[in-house]
Amino acid sequence: MAGSSWPTKAQLHEIRNKVSEISGRHAEEVQVVVSPYRICPLGAHIDHQGGIVSAMTINKGILLGFVPSGDSQVFIRSGQFKGDVRFRVDEIQQPRNTVKKIDLTHASDTAKVQEASGWGNYARGAVYALQSRGKYLAQGIIGYICGSENLDSSGLSSSAAVGVAYLLALESANNMKVSAIDNIEFDRLIENEYLGLRNGILDQSAILLSSYGCLTCMNCKTKEYQLIRPSKLHNSHKILLAFSGLKCNLTTNPGYNCRVAECQEAARVLLRASGKDEVEPLLCNVKLEDYEAHKCKLKPIPAKRAEHYFSENMRVIKGLEAWASGNLENFGKLISASGLSSIHNYECGCEPLIKLNEILQKAPGVFGARFSGAGFRGCCLAFVDASRAEEAAAYVREEYSKHQPELASQLNLDSAVLICEAGDCARVI
Repeated sequence: MAGSSWPTKAQLHEIRNKVSEISGRHAEEVQVVVSPYRICPLGAHIDHQGGIVSAMTINKGILLGFVPSGDSQVFIRSGQFKGDVRFRVDEIQQPRNTVKKIDLTHASDTAKVQEASGWGNYARGAVYALQSRGKYLAQGIIGYICGSENLDSSGLSSSAAVGVAYLLALESANNMKVSAIDNIEFDRLIENEYLGLRNGILDQSAILLSSYGCLTCMNCKTKEYQLIRPSKLHNSHKILLAFSGLKCNLTTNPGYNCRVAECQEAARVLLRASGKDEVEPLLCNVKLEDYEAHKCKLKPIPAKRAEHYFSENMRVIKGLEAWASGNLENFGKLISASGLSSIHNYECGCEPLIKLNEILQKAPGVFGARFSGAGFRGCCLAFVDASRAEEAAAYVREEYSKHQPELASQLNLDSAVLICEAGDCARVI
């Protein structure tokens, strides 16, 4: 089976030369972190409750070229943002819960660029995560970071990809041997503690554990995972990413953390009704039979969140079976059902996103579609028959322009709908 088509030799050559110019070192000395974006076909919104999730990476993402600095200094330049980031790895980093989260692959909003050290927060967060777990950093890095061109990462988890990239670069520069499982925890610290976002571990798990051609399945409660390889070669499908033009940062949108709290409230009521008050209020700690017995005690909003959790867990299990057998039709139906539950039970999305999802469902050759990411901003994904991918992309672009002309006009025509392939895990090359 062929590997991921990204990054190309030309892309690696370019970034190595950029770092060489910045650092004064030979291009041959430059290492490059490849940190892909991820999609979550099934398992939406349940990772923070310890649910079972599925994910895979795509052939787009973050490239971070770097050389060890030789001292404690960190110097980073961005392909998207103005200004350089400078700090020392021996400085104690403190959580920045009030710092706005910046999307590193979206460079059109120049106001964000001017925020004090904004785009460097993930580099500092990586140092914070390593420091907080007793990892001593003797030297920093000199680096250049960029995201895939013409790709607004609405719902593809660029934040986790960036955090992972900095972790891998700093660890490599300091000759640290760190497991993928440990780096999942380190990236969680960046998101949860340093930046204050109450998300789970789906994103970084997918980025660090995925393997080309496989579906990654992870139990977010036990941290156990497996890679599901299909019995039939999946050259018959492509992945469509359709962008709506909506952009929203999760740490400044109260909807995300609010949903997490509502899930926890549902768990608290169900556990209390089951005589398990002392158990941590996460829905993964509620047995299915206890949910069925006591769900009548839930208020309407927590009831919807719990219904999404338990039904989504079941969809993941069925989806793994469909993927393993190479049944893309059934896999796609489950993806679409997941999308509907996200709308009706988890209550995320908005009119443009919902319309975009509906258009994808009707596009020629599409097996299934849903929101990508948290659902509070603007991307939908679909699995599509490879032979009809171009036709489907053209259909989505045309139909979305009819229904949302203002938002569609803000999109680059060439990247409004992207045809992608599966990717591989994050790595240093």
